[in-house]
Amino acid sequence: MKLNRFVFLVSLSFLFILTSCSTPVSDTMHAENTTKTAKNIIFMIGDGMSYAQIEGTENAIGKQLEMRKLPVSGTITTHSADKRITDSGAGGTALATGFKTNNGMISMKADSTAVPSILELFAEDGKQTAIVVSCGITHATPASFVAKDINRNNYEAIAKDFAESEKLNYFIGGARKHFVKREDNRNLLEEMTARGWQFFDVLEDAQFNASTNVALFMADEHPVSVIDGRSDFLAKGTAKLLETMSRQAENGFFMMVEGSQIDWAGHANDSAYLVAEMIDFDNAAKAAVDFAKKDGETLVVITADHETGGLTIINGNENDYSSVRFNFSTGNHTSVTVPVFAFGPGSENFTGVYDNTEIFYKILNASGKE
Repeated sequence: MKLNRFVFLVSLSFLFILTSCSTPVSDTMHAENTTKTAKNIIFMIGDGMSYAQIEGTENAIGKQLEMRKLPVSGTITTHSADKRITDSGAGGTALATGFKTNNGMISMKADSTAVPSILELFAEDGKQTAIVVSCGITHATPASFVAKDINRNNYEAIAKDFAESEKLNYFIGGARKHFVKREDNRNLLEEMTARGWQFFDVLEDAQFNASTNVALFMADEHPVSVIDGRSDFLAKGTAKLLETMSRQAENGFFMMVEGSQIDWAGHANDSAYLVAEMIDFDNAAKAAVDFAKKDGETLVVITADHETGGLTIINGNENDYSSVRFNFSTGNHTSVTVPVFAFGPGSENFTGVYDNTEIFYKILNASGKE
């Protein structure tokens, strides 16, 4: 599918966040942090993103993505417990818990034993926690960090797990309907409000503070795509929460950020959709890395749960980026390896080729947690 001139120009407009920041990453990339452990963790997941998605986007925009400028990189395998090709439930669970599970399950071992997520473990250590995603908050990847369920499609049960969690401080995403339009007629938002939660619909109106938990619902179900008019809340929400938690989280924080719709663009075999979502995710990555460079105590890890679309790049011309063609071989996931990029304390341990479950343990080790 060829990127037409209009879509190419539209996609370039999303570069303003990348080009308006003051200090290029490369200027300070080797000014490594002196702390031995990471106080803060920013864990970023590009759902459906592998090397071809990165390279294809760079070819389309004529510029290197910010995540590729990081000094440390590695590669992970992604198979689930029961399939060579994982889904986002099993992929998210491996990243969130360090355990393999069967496709369709979230935050459980293959034998249906519930296991704690890295978010929950850090919360028990007194860290503040946050999730920012461009899909419904009850979707497989974010759910893997908070909920426990044998079926990733049990959205109302997953919403209940979110509502009853004592480990999550902030979240931004969609899926309001699973909290209020329920078969059991419960209004989870009212129940959460009674326990001190505050809810907002507009990022600019949201007030994040240490005295209350805050949720920002960007859609009743899923936010629309970037091309269809979604705001850049992934990058702005990430930056706003980082600024908030850096001021008030005495014991540090853990944040998971997902570029959710990269996967959907791969399923749709839609190159313009893919480029726009990749740029949006990379803008959020830049916000995270810029914070980590200034903070000096923050580890940023960027990876993916699997590849989607079987993407290859053909007919590229370095002098005419709009001529790049994206060739998709499937509308489903594949078993190819995916990249890992890292920056900050402990980032040197993320090199090499290893299984996706190792990410969990590498992050714990970087934070000084056994």
